[in-house]
Amino acid sequence: MNTHQDVPAKRPKGGLQMRHLRRWQAGGLVPNMIMYLMLEYHLGLAEGTNILFYWLAATHFMPLFGAFLADSYLGRFLTIALGSIASLLGMLLLCLTAIIPEARPPPCNPFTTHSCRSPTTAQMTLLISSFAIMSIGAGGTRPCSLVLGADQLEKRDNPQSQSVLRSFFGWYYASAALSILIAYTGIVYIQDHLGWKVGFGVPTILMFLSAFFFFLASPLYVMKKPSKSIFTSFLQVLVAAYRKRKFPLPHTDLSYKWYYQKGSKLVLPTNKLWFLNRACIIRNTGKEIAPNASAASDPWNFCTIEQVEELKALIKVLPLWSTGIMVSISTTQSSFPLRQAKSMNRHITSSFKIPPASFGLFSIVALIVWVALYYRLIIPLASKIKGKPMWLGAKQRMGIGVFLSCLAMVVSANVEKIRRGRAIQEGFMNNANEDSEMSALWLVPQYCLIGLAEAFNAIGQIEFYYAELPKGMSSIAMALFQLGMGFASLIASAILSTVNKITSSGGKDSWVSKNIDKGHYDNYYWLLAVLSFLNLLYFFVCSWIYGPAAVELVSEIKDGQIGE
Repeated sequence: MNTHQDVPAKRPKGGLQMRHLRRWQAGGLVPNMIMYLMLEYHLGLAEGTNILFYWLAATHFMPLFGAFLADSYLGRFLTIALGSIASLLGMLLLCLTAIIPEARPPPCNPFTTHSCRSPTTAQMTLLISSFAIMSIGAGGTRPCSLVLGADQLEKRDNPQSQSVLRSFFGWYYASAALSILIAYTGIVYIQDHLGWKVGFGVPTILMFLSAFFFFLASPLYVMKKPSKSIFTSFLQVLVAAYRKRKFPLPHTDLSYKWYYQKGSKLVLPTNKLWFLNRACIIRNTGKEIAPNASAASDPWNFCTIEQVEELKALIKVLPLWSTGIMVSISTTQSSFPLRQAKSMNRHITSSFKIPPASFGLFSIVALIVWVALYYRLIIPLASKIKGKPMWLGAKQRMGIGVFLSCLAMVVSANVEKIRRGRAIQEGFMNNANEDSEMSALWLVPQYCLIGLAEAFNAIGQIEFYYAELPKGMSSIAMALFQLGMGFASLIASAILSTVNKITSSGGKDSWVSKNIDKGHYDNYYWLLAVLSFLNLLYFFVCSWIYGPAAVELVSEIKDGQIGE
């Protein structure tokens, strides 16, 4: 199956390259940030991790607002442009926290000293402000970058457009992951060996180059104009349906009883979520609809069938969307594996050892390898054997990702139990800052499983939303994935805070203690494993209720098959 045969010979790639650099910039900050908060701001592991969770939550919630602006008012190009500028300003502010000594508490080692001075309100305000501005920037770039790239490739009159987009989504995610892999090695190494000034300065320069290349390539882009406020449309449907909640639905599906735009292919609403259909009922054509039949006299009382069906499509995907939240909780537990790696033997040779934050690259490698094998080997081979295009459905890949996230937490719990036992046996209970003899390569399997879980679930989600939601909601579709990760960060913070509070009651050492050997990270992982298993069962129920996805259903009809 040649997924490139229908792509125009010349396509602008500036947006894609820009996105890669931006993902590099983000990847260069997150892996080591917990160490920056602990070493430079003297925060505890739980406290610092919660701050990162809140930052990630804001970073993932803002794309919903950015998608609203892009689809309704600004367009994708201008939204990305403003987001790029905000991201650059936020990174410059973060650099100042590393450059100006007064922006941080006085130096000390929080792992060996108990009298480290806490940061002042002004110092924390400066730090949090940099995070907030970068989150605003992410709100402009994250929901629009991938969709802007898809706009360059999509041709509605091309029957192969869907396969081209499917390949684009996978390779887009993999190439972005490759840039993060470089950050996990190069940027982290710079931060560990050249300090935070250079370590934050390099991603800032990359962010500048990101914005520069984006604007440089702007004349080549296909730019679609914003159409309407999709959120206002949703609200109008809900208000109209509520106002006419006591109005009986028609007994027959006569088209003149429904309000639809002139020339629309939708002349009857679907029976699913039927209570919303009241929003597009016409009771008195002369009074409720303008003479030109292009607009209702009161859009808060009478909505088009298109508006109703768009809201139905969004509501329909929400249960499956919610299953990705637990996956994100499991795959974003970066602080604890980093702390584990720091307490283990990371030597590859007698003179070189892997930086703790660089172990995240194993997740990225697993993701890239799978995407490469899937699109370059597995799909072509399966298609050749079957004599027709073959692929794993989006829902199938989402389910596999949910299972792998559960398996990753089980492996993490067992590895941590072994690590803690070895560390206590070697006498490191009261000196967790020393490295044990156990090799940190034991952490590789859990990192690989996390990478595979993301490769299956995240890419599956993006493709699922893009295919299932109307084209006018493209940026909203991308923002859904980010929104799920935002909720995941908040829930992860709540889980962590609850575990820390309950397990530290009565003066006991918390499961998530700063001293990793006095804590019980393995129990924390087991808790996440149980929650992930329950999420797997929940996914099966949601998938069964949803039924076949739109793209998969079309394929089945063409093949004369029934069922998914």
